[in-house]
Amino acid sequence: MIELLLVGMGTGNPDHLTRQAVRALNSADLILIPRKGETKEDLAGLRRTICADVVTNPGTRIAEFDLPVRDPDIADYIARVAAWHDALAAVWKDTILAEIGAQGRVALLVWGDPSLYDSTLRIADRLAESLTLSVTVIPGITSLQALTAAHAIPLNKVGAPVTITTGRQLRDSGWPEGADTLAVMLDGECSFQAIDPGGVTIWWGAFVGMPEEITLSGPLATTGPQIVARRAAARQRHGWVMDIYILRRG
Repeated sequence: MIELLLVGMGTGNPDHLTRQAVRALNSADLILIPRKGETKEDLAGLRRTICADVVTNPGTRIAEFDLPVRDPDIADYIARVAAWHDALAAVWKDTILAEIGAQGRVALLVWGDPSLYDSTLRIADRLAESLTLSVTVIPGITSLQALTAAHAIPLNKVGAPVTITTGRQLRDSGWPEGADTLAVMLDGECSFQAIDPGGVTIWWGAFVGMPEEITLSGPLATTGPQIVARRAAARQRHGWVMDIYILRRG
C-alpha cells in the first residue's frame, strides 16, 4: 500500500509549517516536488528550501516531476480540468512506482491547505483507482488566513456569512445574492472590475506570507485600478503571481 501524505505548506513562508507537517515530511520515504516550468521555478525552489530546512531523515528521498499542462483544445472548462487531473494522477503514479514501487509513504507539499480551492485530493482519488492507497491530510495555513492576518482584519462582519468564490464566478455571475463579504480566489483577470464598485471595500494581497508580499486596501472605486497596475508589474517582474482578495459591502 502507498500512504499518501498531503501536507499543507502555507503560502510560501517556511515558518507556516506546523510541527505536525515537519513530522510528516520526516516520516516519508519519498517527497514529490512538482515543476511548473521556468517561469514558475520559484515554486519548486520554495519546496526545495522547505525540505532542506526541515527534513533531517536520511532515508527520505526527494523526487521532482514535470507537471502536465491543460489541453487548450478542450473547450469545456470542467472537462479540461478533469483531463488535466487524469494526466496529473498518471504522472504521480509513474513517479512513485519508479522511485519506491507500490509500497511506502509518499508526501506532497500542497500550497496553502488541501481543502480550499486545491485539487490535490481529487487527483488522489484518481490515483486510488490504480494503486492501493490511503490518504492523510496535514492541514496548513491558507492564503485566506494569511490575507486577513496581513491586513489585520476579521474575515466576517458580526453574525454575517462569508462567501468564498472564484474570479470566474464573480465575472460571469456577479455578486452572490445575500452576501455581505466575498473572498475571491483563482482570479487571473482582476474580475472585481466587472462589478459596481459603489460602497465596496477591497483588501487585496499578492505573495501573502512571502518576502515579496504586496498588500493594498481601500474603496474599490479608487483602489481597484491601483491593484490592476501593481499586479501587472509583479507578474512581469516574477513571471507569475498568486493573489487573493476580500470584497465587502457597507
